[in-house]
Amino acid sequence: MSKNPLRVVIAKAGLDGHDRGAKVITRALRDAGVEVIYTGLHQTPSGIVSVAVQEDAHAIGVSCLSGAHLTAFGEIVRLLKEQGAQDITLFGGGIVPRGDLKALKDLGVAEIFTPGASLSGIVTWVLEHIGSPALPGAVPLSLIHGAPASASA
Repeated sequence: MSKNPLRVVIAKAGLDGHDRGAKVITRALRDAGVEVIYTGLHQTPSGIVSVAVQEDAHAIGVSCLSGAHLTAFGEIVRLLKEQGAQDITLFGGGIVPRGDLKALKDLGVAEIFTPGASLSGIVTWVLEHIGSPALPGAVPLSLIHGAPASASA
């Protein structure tokens, strides 16, 4: 991990038009001191990977509520390998049937957060598994809405 701030691309792949969750995750990560690039709605896997490579991101977080998670994540993994960017961690969330979680992990998706995952749990996972650079102005995890009182940054 470089001394640069932790950078995460948050994306909505495909025709999925529901972005509230992605925006909430973006805000929670930013409040924790992570530099987040939110790509907006209706992104292609190639566009998501292109942004992540251009922005020198450490990770990509994809929100998928449309049911196209196996296709979208599979294509992102393929493109990351094709571009020699396997060091970019891919994680995601959304409506993913329990039976598809193993298939996504087998593809190379580091983690999938399903409905009910807490903001503090997602932020903690990102900081612990992708990196936790000391960032000026970072908000302690215990102050993030929904974080348990005993959590610490």
